[in-house]
Amino acid sequence: MKVRVNNIDVHYTIDGDSGPWVTFSHSLGCDLSSWDAQAALLAKDHRVLRYDSRGHGHTSAPTGPYTLDEMAEDAHDLLTHLGIDKTHWVGISMGGMIGQTYALAHPGVFQSMVLADSTSRRPPQAAAMWGERINTARTQGMKGLVDSTLARWFTAGYRERHPEVMARIAAGILNTPVDGFCGSCEAISKIDVLDRLHEIDCPTLIMVGEHDHGTPPEMSRQMHANIKGSEFLLIKDAAHIANIEQEAVFNQAMINFLKKHGG
Repeated sequence: MKVRVNNIDVHYTIDGDSGPWVTFSHSLGCDLSSWDAQAALLAKDHRVLRYDSRGHGHTSAPTGPYTLDEMAEDAHDLLTHLGIDKTHWVGISMGGMIGQTYALAHPGVFQSMVLADSTSRRPPQAAAMWGERINTARTQGMKGLVDSTLARWFTAGYRERHPEVMARIAAGILNTPVDGFCGSCEAISKIDVLDRLHEIDCPTLIMVGEHDHGTPPEMSRQMHANIKGSEFLLIKDAAHIANIEQEAVFNQAMINFLKKHGG
């Protein structure tokens, strides 16, 4: 389904007929299908909203740069359109950054928040790093980013054991519009909300793969230290996309947390 909000067409899907709302937000270079396993698990007793972020999947990919504030407003306008005034939020990587930005802009909407493999402040060299990736996308297309991205996102052992998953994820990267990828890179390269995280007052679970080099565990520990009452879980044998590489561990932690907080 699609709806026009915040001057773009947002593609979304809803699973489940009753229960509390849970909204999922995906990583850069992915789309809502990256949450298939979690949506199937929760749909029995939740209403699950997944959507393609600005520049991804079947959502509009206007020329950037984008901002996280803008991407948070995309989500807020979608929730408003659907009549959702309360939801639990589960975001990974970029989706976690959007979630933090949303929670700060619209306190009271999130009943709880799961932030996985994310960060609240980019290191000083972030602009140069993301600039290189933008240049690669512009000059080589998304195919120039596939191998290096998969190497960052998953451990070598997992990549070797699951070629079918790698093929699926690679296809998602290749299908990401260059304008969408570059616009989103501009947004996430500028994240800087660490000093405001104390303002977040909804229950928060922070998870991170122990081998995540894109958003290392230390970043998640800083977030944990700054969000009062938050919980922290280091996921063993996982890199950046922990909800896929360690699906069972991720899902169990998510379900336990949601149950604890009305989800």
